[in-house]
Parts: sequence; structure tokens; C-alpha cells
Amino acid sequence: MRYLWTEDTGAGLHFWKLVNKFFFDNELVVESKGSNQGLLDAVIDLDIKDDDKYYVAFDYVVDNQDIRNKYRMLKLITDKSEGKIVILDMICFEYLILAFDKLIAWTGTGKTDKIKIREEVLAAVENHRINLSKIDDEKTLQYIACFKRYSTERVMKSLAGEFTQNEKWSVKGTLMGECWYKNCCVSEHPDSLRCGKPEIEDGDEKMRMLIQSEKVQNVICKVAD
Repeated sequence: MRYLWTEDTGAGLHFWKLVNKFFFDNELVVESKGSNQGLLDAVIDLDIKDDDKYYVAFDYVVDNQDIRNKYRMLKLITDKSEGKIVILDMICFEYLILAFDKLIAWTGTGKTDKIKIREEVLAAVENHRINLSKIDDEKTLQYIACFKRYSTERVMKSLAGEFTQNEKWSVKGTLMGECWYKNCCVSEHPDSLRCGKPEIEDGDEKMRMLIQSEKVQNVICKVAD
């Protein structure tokens, strides 16, 4: 069996299940371990059978010491697993959403200030962190400075939330918002946030476009090998 283990719950876990459905024909067994510590504990306790292989979606940023320590332990175990355990190269689920090139057009956000901050942050990402020295825009630096406990992952989650406040596009609930994987419908209720204009309305195709985006493919390429 091939397993994909994630620390994500809710919408993040749902995303991985949709990846399994649309890209891997439900070949993988997708499981959440609840947290990065839960993921590490599960790997430590693992009793690998001959035909099993495990893909570990561990959220890794280098500007969080606790995460770095856990990743180091995880890497020591995987290096001795003879290829049976593979760590996926990712920052976090929200980064995959934030970096999606259709995000602004599809969600229909009018937050021009946040759009600029998104561009600056994405351009400054390198080696699993936001390189602040690459950012000159004052408003972007002020936005990042507002975090009491700064880390790249916190910024990614906050920014992704800015663009997916419409519940139909949300990535914070128990499931991903319906507009990611169901056919388009624009709410006409005057109190609701309106969607943008995806060039395609078919839910399956929208999800496939997200999965086929560059950042998602960079993560799952090890599973596809």
C-alpha cells in the first residue's frame, strides 16, 4: 500500500483527499495525524511492511525552531528507511493555495493592498522561508511586522485567509469551500461576498487546474515517481 500522511485536518486534509481522487485515482491511503508532533510520532512508531511506502506532508519552515527540530528528527528516520518513507517538499497547504495563479481571478477579491502584499511575499519565498531582505515594499513589511510571533507559515495562512473569506472559497473549515471542486454558482444574496469569474465552471476541472499548478506539482512529484 501507498500512504500519504498529513498533519492537516479540516480543509487541508480534504485537499489531500481531492488530490488523491483527481490525480492518483484514489490509489493512496490518505490519513491525518492531527499535528506535526502527531506526524512525527506516527513515523517513529511505524512498522513498515515490505510493499508499503509512506509519503509525509510535513509543513516545514526554517524560521520556526520547533518545526526545524521536528523536521530534523523526521529526516533522520526517513534517511534510514531505504526509500520507504518520503518527505514531501512543502511549506504548508495554505501556501499552495496562496501561490495558485488563478486565486485572485477566481475568488474575485477587490483587496488591492493585499494583492500587492501577496505578490511581494511570493516573490520573496526561498528555502522554505520568506526572505525579508528581498522585500522593499513598506506596506508588506508592516503587514508582516504585525505578527506577534512571526513565522513564514503564519504569514501564508493569514494571507490565504484574506483571499478566501467567501465561504464558497474558504480553506479554513472542515472542508474546502465548494467553489474549489463543485460547479460554479455565484451567490446573489446582497450580504454575501461574490465570487470572481473562473474561466471554467466545471468543478472537476477547477480542482484539476489547482492540482496541476506549479507549486502543487512540485510537492506531489515525489508521489508520482
